[in-house]
Amino acid sequence: MTGTNSPTFSVVIANYNGLAFLPACFDSLLNSTYPHLEILMVDNGSTDNSVAFVEKNYPQVRIIKSPTNLSYSGGNNLGIQHAAGKYIILLNNDTEVSPGWLEPLLEEMESDTNIAACQPKILSLRDRHMFEYAGAAGGFMDRLGYPFLRGRVFDTIEEDQGQYQTAVDLFWTSGAAMVIRAKILEEAGLLDEDFTLHMEEIDLCWRLHLLGYRLRIRPDSVVYHYGGGTLGSEKMAKMYYNHRNSVFMLIKNYSRYRLAWVLPTRLLLDLILIIKSLLTLDLKRAFAVPAAYLWLLTHAVLLCRKRQGVQKKRKVPDTDIDSCLYRGSVVLAYYLKRKKTFKKLWPEPA
Repeated sequence: MTGTNSPTFSVVIANYNGLAFLPACFDSLLNSTYPHLEILMVDNGSTDNSVAFVEKNYPQVRIIKSPTNLSYSGGNNLGIQHAAGKYIILLNNDTEVSPGWLEPLLEEMESDTNIAACQPKILSLRDRHMFEYAGAAGGFMDRLGYPFLRGRVFDTIEEDQGQYQTAVDLFWTSGAAMVIRAKILEEAGLLDEDFTLHMEEIDLCWRLHLLGYRLRIRPDSVVYHYGGGTLGSEKMAKMYYNHRNSVFMLIKNYSRYRLAWVLPTRLLLDLILIIKSLLTLDLKRAFAVPAAYLWLLTHAVLLCRKRQGVQKKRKVPDTDIDSCLYRGSVVLAYYLKRKKTFKKLWPEPA
């Protein structure tokens, strides 16, 4: 696997004023035991001396400069376009990788050409015994568009006790640390830059599923992620983008038959959430959710165009993906049935 003919991984790191995290990130990458590694940093117009620091201290890193902040999707897309590897790794700048993290990912990707993407187990850099909010042990979603993870359901984050140590098929791999087959990216398209923030990788993964590909996790590959550096969970902007982009994904990726019942159900749940937020004086959420729907309504033409593009490429029906979707409502299971962990919510997927 690590001979002279071994494939190259291109690690793409989008950076915006992340100087405080870069030394630990790059030091850990350069300590990787897998030798065929291309490291690219896309700088999104940083003002904190990130570029000068990397130029001086990490000459192995190829820097791609953007004069403006292209955000997560735009920055990573720019890096992907400059990457030369057979495999592309999207890696957040606030991560540290373990020395042998790449070999299991390579083994998984090379085992089946139908595997489009794979993620490592992602633990918290703040507390290395805990799963990390954005990646944990792999991503899933219910049919109404609410994502969750093995190791994190909404705000309940589990300690890693080896309970999710099996390699399984996923619905989505985390954008904090994920490897994607470069040729398949050419087929599926890049990250959707109209998402601006949040859920871009879930949308990409959904499109990979619609092309008939698999997504996997290798928990014997470990990455540590600081997380929360862009928007805290309490911020109105995060609430807005999470609700907006969740419905955006449903409209883009579901067949019209599935969307005919999913969208009204989702609207009803969000209406209940707005009423609850007003009654509990959670005013940030009470305004964020209607604002999300206002954006969707005023961008109907964009949504239709995006949907047409996805559906034109679709190769498999929704039913082929259902094994990676939770059949019930994760919202009701979590808040009403008190199923707070993945194992209580859903028996381990095959």
